[in-house]
Amino acid sequence: MNKAVFLDRDGVVNKELGDYILRYEEFEILPELIPFLYEVRKRGFKVIIITNQAGIAKGLYDHALVDACHAFLTEELAGHGLILDEIYYCPHHPDFGECLCRKPKSLLIEKALARFDLDPSQCLMIGDKDRDVEAAEGAGVKGFRVSPNPTLEQLLACLP
Repeated sequence: MNKAVFLDRDGVVNKELGDYILRYEEFEILPELIPFLYEVRKRGFKVIIITNQAGIAKGLYDHALVDACHAFLTEELAGHGLILDEIYYCPHHPDFGECLCRKPKSLLIEKALARFDLDPSQCLMIGDKDRDVEAAEGAGVKGFRVSPNPTLEQLLACLP
């Protein structure tokens, strides 16, 4: 079985703006991400992003914007010799119906556990909201809450 680090997106991977990212130009990768991912990969972890993107359900932006931000992220990381194993996102919002994939529910983490043959006891989730930790724990994964736009030291402190 494999192990993975699950990362929330907004506030952990990219800069938390306090509101939705409505334009591609607003997507700013946190500088701490690159050295953190080097350490994560050195320790043999897969890297998977799990993110709620409720702005889609609210009509504030579309899948194309999310895909463009993720393509930019993937290209930037590739320029540093880093890859993401997967990015899962939930486009739903509870004001517009129920779903099983929106954090704090754990479906997206469970999908990744099954797809990548991951051992939940060897995985961890890092997020900046309680719902990130709740989703992790719902899937049997250890969750860590960090401050939005965390320091490298905060991120590294989550690793075993």
